[in-house]
Amino acid sequence: MGKTHTRIVYMGTPEFAVPGLAALYESGVENNWQIVGVVTQPDRPAGRGKRLLPSPVKEYALAHGLPVLQPGRLRREPDAMQALADLAPDVMVVAAYGQILPKAVLEIPRFGCLNIHASLLPAWRGASPITTALLAGQTETGVTLMLMDVGMDSGPMLAQAKMAISADDTTASLGERLAAQGATLLVENLPRWLAGEIAPMDQADLPGEVSVCSLVKKEDGEIDWKHPAAHIERMVRAYTPWPSAFTAWKGQNFKIWQVRVVAGSAGAGEVVSAGNSVAIGTGNGLLELVTVQPAGKRAMDMHSFLNGAPDFVGSRLGGD
Repeated sequence: MGKTHTRIVYMGTPEFAVPGLAALYESGVENNWQIVGVVTQPDRPAGRGKRLLPSPVKEYALAHGLPVLQPGRLRREPDAMQALADLAPDVMVVAAYGQILPKAVLEIPRFGCLNIHASLLPAWRGASPITTALLAGQTETGVTLMLMDVGMDSGPMLAQAKMAISADDTTASLGERLAAQGATLLVENLPRWLAGEIAPMDQADLPGEVSVCSLVKKEDGEIDWKHPAAHIERMVRAYTPWPSAFTAWKGQNFKIWQVRVVAGSAGAGEVVSAGNSVAIGTGNGLLELVTVQPAGKRAMDMHSFLNGAPDFVGSRLGGD
């Protein structure tokens, strides 16, 4: 008889979680493991028509013939927890699933539940580590593979990898690289974990202080022009792609997708000429606009926007 496959359940939802699932799937034969179930959040309404859309993880799973489970709240659905137990996983792997797992779920697999977290724990436990690292102006972050416990990202570390943050990184670009790094870290270390070759390290023994980040809300993207230009520039990158950094112009939503900090000063929110471009006054310095998106339009460069908005210079952005 051949060796029994290691049974894996994968739990994840957004695009960040897809590379980890793909890496496990593609290396299954080599490592003698099998994905016996994929758990993801229920389909969500999106767009103007509010059509139900599957998560990126569900799309990948269905395209590769993997069974999908979509419980609402695991804590409140004993049938869903039983369905997980019935899959008899040896190990569960979690990446941006979107719920804190109850103790009863954590205890199902004999090798525990492993989490791919997009920070160098114990820094930035919580739901938005990539966005928060950019907002904080960090030059380095990374990925932690950890053994989950009942707390929020507080379990012991199995492996870490560092990643430099570029000056032009957004949550989208940095998240894409960290997702790939996390997938690599997973498939390099999961065989070692299953073989008993990794001793989990308590986060209290890791360098750095514990810090926590919260879930990003849509209103977080609203710009307060009294903040320094450098802070707003980080906001613009941190809130790309969602919820975007935005302000008001002529009483309508005005999204700002790309900016540069430049020398000079003007009143907070005041639109002024800056050489061959246009800049906005802030609490400290000017912010040159590069790519914007007025209400009801597509994103566009400033030259294209100004062609249709000659009254933009001299106006003021933001609320009263």
